[in-house]
Amino acid sequence: MNEKTQTHSAGWVVQTWVSFFAAVAVTTVGIYCLPVDVWVKAFMAMGLLFTVGSTFSLAKTLRDMHESESFQKRVDAARVNRIIAEHDPLKPAL
Repeated sequence: MNEKTQTHSAGWVVQTWVSFFAAVAVTTVGIYCLPVDVWVKAFMAMGLLFTVGSTFSLAKTLRDMHESESFQKRVDAARVNRIIAEHDPLKPAL
């Protein structure tokens, strides 16, 4: 079985990290510049932190589920290949 693994280019990795930090920075500046009381800003900042943390947890969970499914498919394919390799159509049935 020949399974290709996809690797990301260095440019793509840099772009994703830059866009992530830019989004968090711009949102943080937006919260800071709001014309509201400090406790409202703190509440929105806390929401931003929870959102970022939840996003990382969701991304990790989805990645783990995908890798688990991929591993199961490889195990199933190996079992089928072994059964096919052991099968001899000319062998008399018992």
